Amino acid sequence: MELTLWTYEGPPHVGAMRIASSMEGVHYLLHAPQGDTYADLLFTMIERRGKRPPVTYTTFQARDLGGDTAELVKGHIREAVDRFKPQALLVGESCTAELIQDQPGSLASGMGLNLPIVSLELPAYSKKENWGAAETFYQLLRGLLKEHVTPSSSEHDSTKWKEQNRKPKVNLLGPSLLGFRCRDDILEIKKLLNDNGIDVNVIAPLGATTADLIKIPTADLNICLYPEIAESACVWLERNFGMPFTRTVPIGVGATQDFLKELNEILQIPNPKEPLIDQSKLTWYSKSVDSNYLTGKRVFIFGDGTHAIAASRIAKQELGFEVVGLGTYSREMARPVRAAAKAMGLEALITNDYLEVEAAIEEAAPELVLGTQMERHSAKRLGIPCAVISTPMHVQDVPARYSPQMGWEGANVIFDAWVHPLMMGLEEHLIGMFRHDFEFVDGHQSHLGHLGGQEAKEEFSTTIQQEQSKFSAPEETGSPVWTSEGKEALSKIPFFVRGKVRRNTEKYARQAGCRNIDSETLYDAKAHYKA
Repeated sequence: MELTLWTYEGPPHVGAMRIASSMEGVHYLLHAPQGDTYADLLFTMIERRGKRPPVTYTTFQARDLGGDTAELVKGHIREAVDRFKPQALLVGESCTAELIQDQPGSLASGMGLNLPIVSLELPAYSKKENWGAAETFYQLLRGLLKEHVTPSSSEHDSTKWKEQNRKPKVNLLGPSLLGFRCRDDILEIKKLLNDNGIDVNVIAPLGATTADLIKIPTADLNICLYPEIAESACVWLERNFGMPFTRTVPIGVGATQDFLKELNEILQIPNPKEPLIDQSKLTWYSKSVDSNYLTGKRVFIFGDGTHAIAASRIAKQELGFEVVGLGTYSREMARPVRAAAKAMGLEALITNDYLEVEAAIEEAAPELVLGTQMERHSAKRLGIPCAVISTPMHVQDVPARYSPQMGWEGANVIFDAWVHPLMMGLEEHLIGMFRHDFEFVDGHQSHLGHLGGQEAKEEFSTTIQQEQSKFSAPEETGSPVWTSEGKEALSKIPFFVRGKVRRNTEKYARQAGCRNIDSETLYDAKAHYKA
């Protein structure tokens, strides 16, 4: 284990809490010391929910370790069942309690309780939060449906809806609390399916009951919206009930179109309605003259596997960006992320060390970062625009407004979230570049009036001094010195690549034996590295 300031994922029992909190009528008995109850804050603070998670902690203390902690577990199980009367009980332990080896799941199973009990064995020292959520959902689904598995249950026909003279119906699997925009994604996908004549049978785990999970095999098809959470459950349903599931996640215009085509092929919907991709403003923008300003922008992408892969496709194929970095913290999604990176001529970054990601961002010198809240902080330190595309997220990334990532409207949200930081950065650069012109400083009054004249001159002078102070002294003995002419030329370089240009120019000057760096040296360095 490593000590760290931030972590991309919590321990697996937090993933189990996400499943329990997402569902109705499910309670989680967590064998844990009092300090592990911090996870409650994730739901009340980030999700801004009006109720705490349905979790009962045993909250043992140091003095309890000298007695029978197994009886302590049993007592809390009885109290939780009597008080909350759940439809199903999840029983597990936190990373700290795992060391005691009380096996609370076995204890609960032997108590003769009249309700389904799912014992969770989540290895806290080798697995993380998303894996814990996926394993919990899979074990709960398997526990409730194992009695329904028969030799003939795997004989599934996804086109039976035609014989039964009804609309095809599907399950949406994977959305959960603390997922990225899951609430809004569900609404968008339901609308998308309804427009294409498809009904939704069950949405799980978010908002589902145990009775809903038992109804899952009655659908024609499973839609795996978030593979990190639902893929293992979908594979089990396919193996035991013959239910196919979708492989395309509808994030972005192209992926949404491919998603609908995949649905039509599996369900054999006759004469499928051609999707109207121009429902999204993203396609309009990509065809517009304005998009030329951002074509070829260098983008670094890091997040969970699902959103990172989707973002790389959108950036490269739909917005015309150049992807200069792609990675994920989710080791369970490492293989598809590596494949996506390889297709772009990149080596994927698979790590859960945010400092390693920050170093990779600095090395790649992108003009936009798409990542988690950690990358937002890293990008801010590096002076690079950033948009959050994945968990872990801050409360500001859980908007009260409708803000999906999936479907046509999701493409609109992505278009706004990614393009606006770049446009504002370009605007900031142009203002800084031309602020010394007479129209800004020589008594000229703009539509803002009070910002012209002497105040603008003083502000510009302060800005130049701040810029020059960054490289006024040599970094090391023998390093080349920037002349005033060189400093002025460097200040005109866009802020998001200025650091890289400065480092490359100084490196070139040392190699060429230049003691002073003027504008001519800067342009020579540019030509050298372009060659």
